[in-house]
Amino acid sequence: MTNKCQWWKQLVLDLGASITFYTTIPLPSIDAFNFQGVARLAPVVGAIVGVILGLFDALMQYVGMATLTRSALLVCAWIAMTGGLHLDGAMDTADGLAVGDPKRRLEVMADSATGAFGAMVAIALVLLKTAALADLQENRWLVLSAAMGWGRWGQVLAIVRYPYLKPTGKGAFHKQAIRSYRDWLPTLLFLVGLSIWPIFMERSKLLESFVMVIAGSAIALCVGAWFNHKLGGHTGDTYGAVVEWTEALLLCVLTTVF
Repeated sequence: MTNKCQWWKQLVLDLGASITFYTTIPLPSIDAFNFQGVARLAPVVGAIVGVILGLFDALMQYVGMATLTRSALLVCAWIAMTGGLHLDGAMDTADGLAVGDPKRRLEVMADSATGAFGAMVAIALVLLKTAALADLQENRWLVLSAAMGWGRWGQVLAIVRYPYLKPTGKGAFHKQAIRSYRDWLPTLLFLVGLSIWPIFMERSKLLESFVMVIAGSAIALCVGAWFNHKLGGHTGDTYGAVVEWTEALLLCVLTTVF
């Protein structure tokens, strides 16, 4: 019993650390937080943020707000709750990939100034998410949770599978803390369970659940592999890019079945 209590206590502390690291949700500062392994629970944090956004969406719908306006406000709240952390990484990655000389890409990505390609990517991501959400009429909370969860699982997979390109950096400690299938398998099972939730509510939702699982895992895998192909590895910025592009592309795919 004591070991179970300690395990649950540690899980809660790890989740609190992950929420503090990846979001702007205010939590009390606790010295026991260990930020070394925060990426392991990032998919769970994404699902939690998705549920919160879903509640916000339900409130806006209750007061009669139009779908497109709700969707735009959701994306704005989405950026605010994550502090723009992953969007900033996607922008820096775009600026780096725009450089013709591969040897200078990491140098450009490290520059805090946003270039033209970074700005264009930010606009594209915001437009894709807003448009996709505007086309999704049902189970919006579930779609949001699944998209954010699978996006962050793609980050975890990229950490495990590919080399980190800098000796130090804002994402280096993730590589040291996440090394085996034990670090990504539990959250994969969690996301599969979340994605098949519609089946328990209505048996006719088999197609929606199947697409959510297959598309979510496939996009997360392919996006991380693509950035690895272009750069020969990953950085903290590309981890953010994996999250953002997986979220946006999965939302677009889900408009075909929801």
